[in-house]
Amino acid sequence: MAWIFLIGAILTEVTATLSLKAAITGSKLWYIPVALGYGIAFTCLSFALQNDMPLGVAYGIWSAAGVALTAVAGRLIFKEPFTWVMAAGIALVMGGVLLVEVGAEY
Repeated sequence: MAWIFLIGAILTEVTATLSLKAAITGSKLWYIPVALGYGIAFTCLSFALQNDMPLGVAYGIWSAAGVALTAVAGRLIFKEPFTWVMAAGIALVMGGVLLVEVGAEY
């Protein structure tokens, strides 16, 4: 169940962040999904932690997945740059998170 809450936290955080970009470039009504999204994201993250997911693992996956998904969605939705250097950086972050998760097993 912790993984479901973590996925919910990731998706709502990414949605809130994309809505923030929309709010500063368009209608101020986008601030509503920003506030709701971040509130739901932190609630889901706390539920994941309450279901015995280690903090380092949860936060690492949450932040790495958030960075990766936001960068890709920013490219698709807002036509922001996405270079090979950025992709390599995301891969390195995800590799680091994987090492943290694997290291939690020892």
